[in-house]
Order: sequence, then structure tokens, then C-alpha cells
Amino acid sequence: MSTTLSFSELPLDKALIDNLHEQGYAQMTSIQAAALPVILQGKDVVAQAKTGSGKTAAFGIGLLSAIQVDAYRTQALILCPTRELADQVSKELRRLARAIANIKVLTLCGGQPMGAQVDSLAHPAHIIVGTPGRIQDHLRKGNLTLNDLNILVLDEADRMLDMGFSDEVNDIISHTPSQRQTLLFSATYPTDIEKMSERVQRSPQRIIIESADDRIHIEQQFIEVTAQQRISLLQKILSGSQPESCVVFTNTKRDCQEIAETLSASGSSVLALHGDLEQRDRERVLVQFANQSCRVLVATDVAARGLDIKDLPLVVNFELPFDPEVYVHRIGRTGRAGAQGMAISFCTLNELQRAHAIEDYLSEQLEWKQAERFNHSDIQPVVSNMLTLSIDGGRKAKVRPGDILGALTGDAGLTAADVGKIAIFDTQAYVAIRRQRARFALEQLRNGKIKGKNCRVWLIK
Repeated sequence: MSTTLSFSELPLDKALIDNLHEQGYAQMTSIQAAALPVILQGKDVVAQAKTGSGKTAAFGIGLLSAIQVDAYRTQALILCPTRELADQVSKELRRLARAIANIKVLTLCGGQPMGAQVDSLAHPAHIIVGTPGRIQDHLRKGNLTLNDLNILVLDEADRMLDMGFSDEVNDIISHTPSQRQTLLFSATYPTDIEKMSERVQRSPQRIIIESADDRIHIEQQFIEVTAQQRISLLQKILSGSQPESCVVFTNTKRDCQEIAETLSASGSSVLALHGDLEQRDRERVLVQFANQSCRVLVATDVAARGLDIKDLPLVVNFELPFDPEVYVHRIGRTGRAGAQGMAISFCTLNELQRAHAIEDYLSEQLEWKQAERFNHSDIQPVVSNMLTLSIDGGRKAKVRPGDILGALTGDAGLTAADVGKIAIFDTQAYVAIRRQRARFALEQLRNGKIKGKNCRVWLIK
């Protein structure tokens, strides 16, 4: 559908359309043009669109047109991963709803007094915008009921799951009617989002908004090297490109460990992932790589199965695999969700036959580069912007992401921007903190409490 489609062509109330024009909504964006007609038909939608694409107005206009203002009950719920986003969504909804008299939009987030929120809930809001932890708190205490909910919106669903809110979201959904309309908006579409959609939606229409320049593209480069050149060349490539994250594939556990140790000794944020790791250690490595506390992951193929990392700009084949299908699987981890990807493969004379097999398998000519083009006299390590705190206490202790986020952004004095992904396991929780604030956060948590209890907290190195 054209992005120049006018709002007046949609079956919307004239007052709503006039207000859109007054607010500067002249023409629909791509996500609005694609999603709004489907939403207005009452169908479920799973939409993949980046921040700033106009998605708030897409679901906001849709749910506002369905609200029965004279029915004083909660008819729409929007779940957001952070308080900042919830506040932003609420402000946008109020702007969109200026032409609708007596409509009540209520924001329920952690870090705000419960008492004032309970008072506001005494008179049900038509639309509630909130974070999972606080919404769950009100449901558990009986302050909020969702029996009459018609529309559920999961905004920035991938970020919500990244922060560890899966359990809270599932619990909240269990309090809603099964015959609701569910709108899921996400910047990316990893496996866990796909599974969530299958679980909570009914025959959703999937909408992907990306420009022609955003199409998946992986640039493949092959470099002929000697076995002795490989580690030095790897350091030069990493130093020159400074990737936000990179996976280096090896064929053996020994090489995997040795490469990781060499890169670590030079100051890079690197970890090894291979079959000799205990489950708990593997879990910790994957958490640190996913939350950007580790920027380089050296891995064997078996250990990397199930690895699903968004925004992976670079894959390096330290050695070529014996099977061309394995090569395709390795490089397919980059260039996802419309991002540009780079795959660099080292090839010794002994591996040339494997390179020819890959060429035949792909039915395309390989691009060869000279190792000399990566010569850099000044080698800089690849250092992460985040560090990970490990907290004793997980699901079994009923620790939730909101509890950790609240402890850090409350008395501890950190901002939401200082806190990265939160991962909750049965007996352990992990939270990424900006490197410059990690020591401060460690001391604050050690001297403070989570859910009213003292917890053992330490910095993973």
C-alpha cells in the first residue's frame, strides 16, 4: 500500500481525522498505510518496523477508533518494555485522542507511587499503558481487571523479551479474554518473537516494513593465508572494523580456546563457546554475548547451535568448514533483519578444495581479498561498553526483571540508559550495566535490597 495514502481514505470518525490533520499527520507512513486497514478490520497483526516509523500512531489510531467511551471499563492495554517508552506512548495517544471527549488514558509503570495509581484505577481507564512488572502487580493485588479487554498491544516486543519480561507478559495475557485483538510490534523478528506470536495471536497478518536499502545483504570475502598468519590477521580485522559484535568460527575446541585466550590477553572483550563448557558456564557466556558485555565470541559449530543474536555485523571463519552447508549456516547469522552483514573467511592452501566446494554449492564466484589490505600498525582491542552483574536469586526466588530494574533506577540512582538486558534463570539473574557505571551499580546493589532482601552480587570478568 502506498505511503502517500491519506488518513481520510480510512473508515475513521471525521473528528479523529480533523484532529490528525491539526496534529500534523498529513499522510500515512509505510507502517501506518500497511497496518491500519488491517487493524481497523479487527484482525491480529505482527508488524516489524523500526523505532521512528510511526508505529505508535498505527496502533493508536486503530484502538482509539474501537473504544466505546460511554463504557467505563478497560478496553485496551499497551505493554511497553520501559517507563520512558510507556510515557512516550501515553503522550502520543493523548494527542491523537484530543477530539474524543471523556476518554481516559492511564499510565502504570514502576518507579511511581502505587497509592496514586490505585486511586486512579478506582475509576477504570479506557486505555492503560504500562510496563509488565507494574501491570502484573496491580493484577495480583486486584486493583486492575482485564476481563473486558478488546485490544492488547505488545510494543517493542523484542526489547521486552530481551529484558527478560517473558514470564510477566505471559501471566498478564492469561488475565485477558481469548477473543481479543492482539497487535505485536517489534523492530526484529527472532525465533522467540515468532513463538510468542504463535502462542498469543490468531492468524495474524505479518507486516514487514523495510526500504530497498534495508534488504538482507551479506558481503562475503575470502582471504588466502598461511596457518601462522591467521591469528595476527584476525586481530588486525577486529582492530580495524571494531564490530559491535562478532562470531569467530573454528573447527576444533582447542583452537577455539586458544584464540579466545590470545584475544583476551590483548585486551579484547572475548569469550569461548565450545562443547567442554558446563551448562552453567555456557549459559553465562551466551548471556554476556547477547547483552553486549562480550563483543567477540569464538565458537565451534556444535556449541553455537541455537545461537540467535540480533545485530551481528561480522562473522569470521578462522578455518573453513568441511561441509558447504555449515558455511552457509555460519554466515547466515549475520545480515539479519535488513542489516548489512560481513562474512570474512580465512583459507590456507590445504583448504582450497573446501573453498571450491563452497563456490559450487553457492553457484557463484567467490570474492578474494589480499591479506595486506588489513595491515594496521596500531592494533586496538575490541572492548565492550557493557559489563555483567550476576545476582544470586532467580525465578525460584520470584525475582523479576522489574525488581532488578527498580532497585537499580530507584535508590541506586542509575538511569534506564545505564541498564541493558536482564536475563532471569532458575537460581541466577544477570543484568548488563554500562561499563563506566558497573562498579557503582555493584556497590549499590550490595548495600541495598532486591524485593526487600539482601542478595549476593558480583561482577563477571
